[in-house]
Amino acid sequence: MSCFSCLSLRRRRNVRSIEDGSGNRSNPHYSVDSSENGRKKNLAYNRDENNINRKRSARSYTFRELATATHNFKINNLIGEGGFGRVYKGRLETGQIVAIKQLDQNGLQGNQEFIVEVLMLSLLHHSNLVNLIGYCADGDQRLLIYEYMPMGSLEKHLFDVALDKKPLEWNTRIKIAVGAARGLEYLHCKADPPVIYRDLKCANILLDNDFNPKLSDFGLAKLGPVGDNTHVSTRVMGTYGYCAPEYAMSGKLTLKSDVYSFGVVLLELITGRRSIDSTKLQGEQNLVNWSRPFFKDRRKFVQLVDPLLQGRFPIRCLQHAIAITAMCLQEQPKFRPLISDVLVALEYLASQPYIPEAHSGANHRTPSSSPLQQGGPIISPTRY
Repeated sequence: MSCFSCLSLRRRRNVRSIEDGSGNRSNPHYSVDSSENGRKKNLAYNRDENNINRKRSARSYTFRELATATHNFKINNLIGEGGFGRVYKGRLETGQIVAIKQLDQNGLQGNQEFIVEVLMLSLLHHSNLVNLIGYCADGDQRLLIYEYMPMGSLEKHLFDVALDKKPLEWNTRIKIAVGAARGLEYLHCKADPPVIYRDLKCANILLDNDFNPKLSDFGLAKLGPVGDNTHVSTRVMGTYGYCAPEYAMSGKLTLKSDVYSFGVVLLELITGRRSIDSTKLQGEQNLVNWSRPFFKDRRKFVQLVDPLLQGRFPIRCLQHAIAITAMCLQEQPKFRPLISDVLVALEYLASQPYIPEAHSGANHRTPSSSPLQQGGPIISPTRY
């Protein structure tokens, strides 16, 4: 697809430290062991505290303080649950509303992921990364305290939308894609050494009241390759359906692995479908595999679009968005674009918003000169 390259402007950066959105720099020589062999499990509490204190900008809380903030982790305050454990809404003594994530001691993520997340989010600061307010390493309790994101995750707004709930508009979807790309670009291009997120998915993209996105959950993040190294070798972690094929097969992790995951998120934003959905027919359960034949024919692009949009999207921008997505999902990582190039292309799309008045006459159909005119039957506004 040639339209992507004409939109992309190279924005390489050689930043020797981590910068936040205000230009403030943090010490880049943070001591997170990037090798799996260097990981040690079941660390004692004192060692946890010492490691965190050396690098932290977040405050340490006692378990009693967080129990008070959540009314003893009352079920009414439960706002989410995942592999790490449960997430509760709470109010600190200062009056600040926060989200408190409690590590499930029998869960999928462990003590090492807890330490990595505290260290990463204490050093990485950007408007599109969730802000870590504090943590608790009290006895065998492990909790993380984040800024509260009132709209929850992108997953909740994109899938299984209730009939009485308004689906995400096209402009909002592009806005979310741009913000997520900015957060990922910060990790790849401004952090030194670069950071591979490794768990990019809709459930980890949180939204504020204006649908500004922030990446969250950095327990699986890894320091990227430096010097002459081309990849980081590690055990395969992440979420099925989002993992790049070369990483899933070989354990070789690169920045391009994140680009593939970002492509899956873009595809979900366009289609309204989950990356893996066992309720679909056999050939449609894997979103990427189902979509690939459509990428080869621009006349079929419109058949990929979420029916809940009811034709309310700009055709030309849709073409570009699918071209960007297809390039991110290239099976060979060397053919995928850099996230900085993806961001430039998405920012261009954001500068060309859908204006209903300008498209009111066309509705779902395109002018006779458009190659999408033969794109298939009109899709009903219920998800296929």
